[in-house]
Amino acid sequence: MKMEILGMDFGCALGSLSDGKFPDKDCLLPLISKLLGYCIVAASTIVKLPQILKILKHGSVRGLSVAAFELEVVGYTIALSYCLHKGLPFSAYGELAFLLIQAIILIAIIYYYSQPMGMKTWIRALIYCGIAPTILAGQIDPVLFEALYASQHAIFFFARVPQIWENYSNKSTGELSFLTSFMNFGGSIVRVFTSFQEKAPTSVILGSMIGIVLNGTILSQILLYQKPQAKKGKKAE
Repeated sequence: MKMEILGMDFGCALGSLSDGKFPDKDCLLPLISKLLGYCIVAASTIVKLPQILKILKHGSVRGLSVAAFELEVVGYTIALSYCLHKGLPFSAYGELAFLLIQAIILIAIIYYYSQPMGMKTWIRALIYCGIAPTILAGQIDPVLFEALYASQHAIFFFARVPQIWENYSNKSTGELSFLTSFMNFGGSIVRVFTSFQEKAPTSVILGSMIGIVLNGTILSQILLYQKPQAKKGKKAE
């Protein structure tokens, strides 16, 4: 029984169920992986929306590390271009396209509320706009491409560390969105499973594991530092 939709073979599972049997793992796990992969892609279309709306609502970027969000844009650009270059299935990396678009919108909003912008900020933005299209098109030396992708783990690491340190120093998470951080953390966990099932390169799996640790740290800081603030607010009322 063949029933394939968006690369997902439902025939195997439905065939077993119609025979009164529970699908075996070789049939079920690839299907679950594909479904979860597309769920991540779907969720990624709004993952940064809560953060964007929170900044617009308060008209403030208090407690947010500009460097962290800039590095995130660079990291998503490299990761997306690498997955495109390697020809991985869309379900294995599709969220990167939506995350990159939202990250660019987010950094533009952060720049707007961080006025006045210095010359260094403009230079960084112009350099990115000049180089990003070439990287996304894969029009660079293959060896350099591999080196870039290897470095993107360090980029994502250093994209999170300034924010983690900012939170720790201020004992506050400022305008960080709990919902966005939670979805980042959950997405990293699911992506480890789907990467194993899709037989993605080890470097891709490693990146998701690093994401679990770093996103989990930021999420725990939000839970740790926002609770006392909420209690103080209630006493003041």
